[in-house]
Amino acid sequence: MVVFASCGSEPGSGSKSNSDSTVMQESPTPHYDVSLVNNAKDPACGMPVTAGISDTVHYKNDVLGFCSAECKAEFQKGPESMLTAAEMRKK
Repeated sequence: MVVFASCGSEPGSGSKSNSDSTVMQESPTPHYDVSLVNNAKDPACGMPVTAGISDTVHYKNDVLGFCSAECKAEFQKGPESMLTAAEMRKK
C-alpha cells in the first residue's frame, strides 16, 4: 500500500502581493533525519540517504527516504522494482 499526503492548498492560493509588499519566498525544502527511514539509499537514483532526505513515503510498513520529490514520484510508478536498490536496513 502506498500512502499519499498533501497539504490541500492550491498553487498560487497564498496571499496576493502588490508593489508595496515584499516578494513571497518559497518554503524551504524539509529535511528528515536518517534515523527516521528504513532505507540506506534512495531507491530511485541510488543516492545514499546520508546525503540528505527531502521527502518520504510509507510503503509496506517501512518509511522510505528520497533525495527529491522527483525520485519519490519515480518510485511510486513502480515501487516493487526499486526496493532492492533501497538497501533496506534491518529493523
